[in-house]
Order: sequence, then C-alpha cells, then structure tokens
Amino acid sequence: MVLGIDTCFYGHEFGVTVFKGLVKKINLLWRFVTIETQETVIGGIEELRSKGWVILCLVVDGKNLSLGEKLNIPVQMCQFHQLAIIKRYLTSDPKLLASQQLKQIAELLPRTTGNKFRVLLDAWYFRWSEFLKEKTKIHGTNRWFYTHKRTRSAYRSLRANEPYLFTFEWLKTQGINCPKTNNSLEGSFAHLKDKVRLHRGLKLNRKLKLINQILVGKTSQIYH
Repeated sequence: MVLGIDTCFYGHEFGVTVFKGLVKKINLLWRFVTIETQETVIGGIEELRSKGWVILCLVVDGKNLSLGEKLNIPVQMCQFHQLAIIKRYLTSDPKLLASQQLKQIAELLPRTTGNKFRVLLDAWYFRWSEFLKEKTKIHGTNRWFYTHKRTRSAYRSLRANEPYLFTFEWLKTQGINCPKTNNSLEGSFAHLKDKVRLHRGLKLNRKLKLINQILVGKTSQIYH
C-alpha cells in the first residue's frame, strides 16, 4: 500500500487525521484529534501494519518527514504542501527579484526532476547568498535581524525538504508508483468542509458523526 496521511482542522474545535490508500483512493483509517501529533500518525500506521498491510511509502506534509527513519518507510513530501509553504513565505506576488526567482523555481516542482531542481536551487543560492546574509540593526540596541528573513525561510524550507520531494523517482525504479502529492486527500477535505459548512448549527457530536459517515462512504471492506 502507498499511504497518504494528512490532518484537516475545523476551526479550533477539532481535526481529523485520515490515512488513505492513494492508489485506489480509499480511506483506510481516521482519527479525530484536537492537535496534530506524530503519536497519532504512528499509532495509525502501527494499526494498519497489525492488520497485515505492508506500507511501501508514505506521502506526508513537512511535519511528518522524520517518520521515515522512525518506521523504516520511504517518505515522499507532498509537493502541494511544499508549494503552500513557499506561498506563505513569499506571497502570491513577491516584490523582490530574489523572491520572484525562488518562487519560479518552486513552481517547477510538479514538472521537473530532482537533479534539475537541485541544480536550479544551487544556482539561485550562488547568486543570492550574500543577499540572504544581509542584516538590519535595531536602532539604539546591539540587536539585529535578517533583512530578508521571509525569502531566507522559503529557501531554507526548500533546501531542508529537498531530499524528500523526489522520493517518488527512486521508488519508480523499484516498481512502486508513489504520487507526488496528497491531492486526493485535499479534495476529500474540501468536500468534508463543504458538508460541515452546510450544517453550521450542528453540535460537536453531530459534526463528528456526519464526518464519520462521509469517510465511511469512501471506505472499502477489503481494507479491513
């Protein structure tokens, strides 16, 4: 099984962590949570393993990249989540040339190879490394901060996550078809939120029952 894992929150009330078989697009397991933790994810994976499933790879967000080493499972970071991180740091319309170029490189993720992406990222850093080191002093103090901290954070995110963004390439050589994203999960979450929004007056326990019923509808008995 190729396993996608993600958590969707409904305001500050609760969230649901869903474990989905990405090839057949079937919900395998889900847990209602108040905070997103690795303990919940690890518990779900161990439960699936106890049922006899062999998990060939995980597709996760940036918070769960360390699961690969802990559980000895290859990890693919969802490229959709990576692009969302870059958008948060750089916005949809960055003003600085360095940020514009970095955003353009990030947007190539879905249609480039790991080698080409690394070359582009290295070339960008070679050009802008001194720019990233620029500091601004706080007037009247000895304190300072990085002048372009958002561009710096976006670059550091890409650099840190890069080893996990193209795991699917190596898995393909092993005969394993691993998606680059958790987009099927994101689509499910959008559907769930629409349904909950249509029933705004529901009490918490009714909302949980509604979400549970919808998730059950995307579940197959062959996975149990």
